[in-house]
Amino acid sequence: SLPLLQAARKKNSLNLLELSEAELEEQFVRGDGPGGQATNKTNNCVVLKHIPSGIVVKCHQTRSVEKNRKIAREILQEKVDLFYKGEDSDVFKEKKASQKQKQEKKRRAKENLERKKLFKEMQQLDKE
Repeated sequence: SLPLLQAARKKNSLNLLELSEAELEEQFVRGDGPGGQATNKTNNCVVLKHIPSGIVVKCHQTRSVEKNRKIAREILQEKVDLFYKGEDSDVFKEKKASQKQKQEKKRRAKENLERKKLFKEMQQLDKE
């Protein structure tokens, strides 16, 4: 089920499982990455754990603790939904649809490239 959890963080997901605050364990830690003193001296990175499933989310996308808390809860809610519903989850279905669109776009681009190649070859033959 680990690859399923990679599908989380899609914005348009509806119909997700609700999380109760009693099931969550929250910590504030120092973030990592670029940012220098702003990162090294503040505990604005949120680590959120869903106790029943054991899923842990770490969020340090903004400098605001409140925004990070909100984002972490959204991500955790999607991951918990994926964990329990699996392939029936809206998040998983969105990810699959997105992948299908991406593959279709890639296929069309490849076809166009082949057509251009053939066209150039035909032009070369006409010149000779």
